[in-house]
Amino acid sequence: MRIAVAASPGVAIPTLDWLLASEHQLDLIITQPDRPSGRGQKNAESPVSVWAHAKNIEIIKPESSLELLPVAANFDLIITIGYGVILPDNLLNLPLHGFLNLHFSLLPAYRGAAPAQRSLENGDLESGVTVFKLDKGLDTGPIYSQGKLAIDPTWRSFELLKELSELGVGVIKEAISKIELGVEPLPQSGPTTYAAKISKTEARIDFNQPAHILLRKIKAFTYEPGAWTVFNQEPFKVSDAKETDYSQGNPGEVFVIDQKVIVTCGSSSSLELLKVTPSGKREMSAIDWSRGARLELGACFG
Repeated sequence: MRIAVAASPGVAIPTLDWLLASEHQLDLIITQPDRPSGRGQKNAESPVSVWAHAKNIEIIKPESSLELLPVAANFDLIITIGYGVILPDNLLNLPLHGFLNLHFSLLPAYRGAAPAQRSLENGDLESGVTVFKLDKGLDTGPIYSQGKLAIDPTWRSFELLKELSELGVGVIKEAISKIELGVEPLPQSGPTTYAAKISKTEARIDFNQPAHILLRKIKAFTYEPGAWTVFNQEPFKVSDAKETDYSQGNPGEVFVIDQKVIVTCGSSSSLELLKVTPSGKREMSAIDWSRGARLELGACFG
């Protein structure tokens, strides 16, 4: 097949590597235009754009989906992976076999922008990927293939997404094989849930909540957009933590006990902070931060 891929994030790269080595022709990468990034707000390429340059594959970066209308009909199939753009109906049937999407959940669970993150936030024990044919709905198209995996209790969102991206290679391969054999995709069935995009406001840590709820949120929101609080009137990110039995003080109060940084949470629970990013600094161990911060009695987040 002659295939194009519309993608932006690094989770697309395992599938791209497989396509490039396969019997199929990967002839075009469609990705988001360069965007300002980092402290200097300089324009930066998407991870998929960087990959395509290194592999000498043609890249287009349309500002509008309408720019794809004269392009899409040239392909047997277009695969989307985290492209981040809603495609118009009149585009979807132009490739010979339409558009496929690799989605990081077991649809119809977690339709939407942040399926892996919401799965961690909800404390799920299992996740997976789905390859379906795009239609005009939000992740509503019929399914070609799915794959499941157990969620390791230590995984944060970027770690779960890495595992899902690698699982997705075989699921994409299965879907393409079914298309070549003329197998029709099956309608989605089962309970439907939604996974809305995570806002920075939502990612703020409320230490009045129990530790196990906060730990789920920290895992779900690391590193994008990042679980955060305030310390000394400056933003302060928490990127790794674990529950602990220690309980003392008021919610948000922070202590150093036996070389461990402990913060009190709601319901007489607490977290041990492991990795943090103070304002204007890089990620570091919580205990290293505490030494520099010289915490006083009554120090508090929030």
